[in-house]
Amino acid sequence: MGIRLLKSRMSLGKSSKSMYSGRSIMNYVFLLVIFFLTINVNAQDFKKQFKQAKDYFADGNYSKAMDAFRPLTIYDRDNPYPEYASYYYALSAQRLGFNTIAKEMFLQIKTIYPQWDQLDEVNFWLFKIYLDQREYFHALALAKQIKNNSLQNDINLMKRSALSKVDDVETLKMLVEENPQDYEAIRALGFALGKQTNPSDTLMLDSLARLLSWNKKDFIAIKDPPVFKSKYRVALLMPFRYSTLDPGPGKKKSQFALDMYQGMKLAADSLAAEGTKLELLAYDTDHDAETIKNLLKEEELKSTDLMVGPLFAEDAKAVHEFSQTNKINLVVNPISFNLDLTGQNPYAFLFQPSHKTIGQKSAELVAAKVRNKKCFVFYGESPKDSVMAFGFIKEAKRQGLKVVYVEEVRGETSGKILDLLAKATDFDEWKNPTKFKLKRDSIGSIFVASEDPLIYTKVINSVETRGDSILVVGQESWLEDGSVDLAKFEKNKALFASPNFASIVDKPYMAFRRNYMKLHGVIPSAYAQNGYEFIMVMGRAFKKYGVKFGSGLMNEGLDGSLAQGYRMLPTKDNERVALSMFHKGRLEAINKP
Repeated sequence: MGIRLLKSRMSLGKSSKSMYSGRSIMNYVFLLVIFFLTINVNAQDFKKQFKQAKDYFADGNYSKAMDAFRPLTIYDRDNPYPEYASYYYALSAQRLGFNTIAKEMFLQIKTIYPQWDQLDEVNFWLFKIYLDQREYFHALALAKQIKNNSLQNDINLMKRSALSKVDDVETLKMLVEENPQDYEAIRALGFALGKQTNPSDTLMLDSLARLLSWNKKDFIAIKDPPVFKSKYRVALLMPFRYSTLDPGPGKKKSQFALDMYQGMKLAADSLAAEGTKLELLAYDTDHDAETIKNLLKEEELKSTDLMVGPLFAEDAKAVHEFSQTNKINLVVNPISFNLDLTGQNPYAFLFQPSHKTIGQKSAELVAAKVRNKKCFVFYGESPKDSVMAFGFIKEAKRQGLKVVYVEEVRGETSGKILDLLAKATDFDEWKNPTKFKLKRDSIGSIFVASEDPLIYTKVINSVETRGDSILVVGQESWLEDGSVDLAKFEKNKALFASPNFASIVDKPYMAFRRNYMKLHGVIPSAYAQNGYEFIMVMGRAFKKYGVKFGSGLMNEGLDGSLAQGYRMLPTKDNERVALSMFHKGRLEAINKP
């Protein structure tokens, strides 16, 4: 502004011009001083904040460290720390066990700061997270990008430890095919081949032994024969909250756990009629860590074949340790989609598909169903939403879909959905919209990775307003919320990822419902249904594959009793995801996973 004023006063007399110029220069110098002082103060503030955050990290207070580093991850020209703050934020999340959050931040660093000189460290921790999450192909691909020789020994040791737990020979063969120079992958394959008995695997081990000068005997292991029993023991460590129960008919604080247990007991009775005996051992954890530690001292728990519980992630650490020490199958929560619940425990698995798998399977179906391959993706602010969304996006691209728009939506910004999808640009004489900012039928599908009604109701309402052929794919939880009339879902032909879908007109479901009502006098809840299905599948797994049912579930899987059944992925979650939609007022599955 000072320069423009000086130019505008060129016609003034000499003394006026000189006096004005002097004052302007002094003002300009003063503003510069203030500007640089402000920069210096801001820089000192950032430095102080960063030091405080580093102190929290050094003290092992990772939760406070995350909170302190978070504002420093945002770019500001006066902030010299966004790369380091992002790195330590991710590392703090990793130390707290929030691997998904850590992974997303490390990936963001690679995208935003591709020339940062600490990318080897970023790739190293991403490599570790991928190994922990059993995403071995990503892990080995990242290992190749790490150039720092001082990290190689740790990398090889971590590979050896992780790959030694992979039992699936086909997975290891594919790993070696993609990484033919990776000694640790080849070594892991050698040990896996040594557990096989078929001639082709024996010949492959012979070939590897000759090529690498191995002693073949070092790699041959006697494969454990399947262990079948006359009765299988299942320990249920669940928050029944017996101390809070009263005999009245009202809903209890622990109703979901009680319903699940009632469904499990009915399943055990049904399995007994099929010739498979299960003994259910119920323990009340009271949602308390000390109570759980005391329960794990019970000697009879060491002889169980499957442990279920304690349902909550914060209570699971001691149960994981017990499971690993005693080599007992573990499902922390039969109705959870959170893959982090399996931890690094080789005996733990998810009964449900993970959020990532739901996203991937949704993409497969959308690609097969729509002609217009252009797709929008909206997802909520929770970590599980972003995991599902990016699982969808990656598989969508692989399937030939064109993801042309992606947005994370918060409750307070959800109104943008209406502006994007339903903003009209032309109306008929009755004020009905005829044209929209986003042209009709310009995209084929919208995937919504969120359970938030503020988000998905706006997508459904927008598509209804548009009246075109956009396919909306959402989650089965939308059906329970009541925020959208079910008839509107049918009218707009919405699809739902429905891992627990059961047809209410099929004979098995009708028999389950009839027997449950006969015993308890009420219609079974979703928790009762899920508990029943879980124990039915596990009981049949024991019958077909014995106590060590993991490889059988991975190689062949099992049909369900009410739902789609189970086939274990290498990531230790369920591959089978039904997708459903309404037809003539009834929810029906449109695929057979």
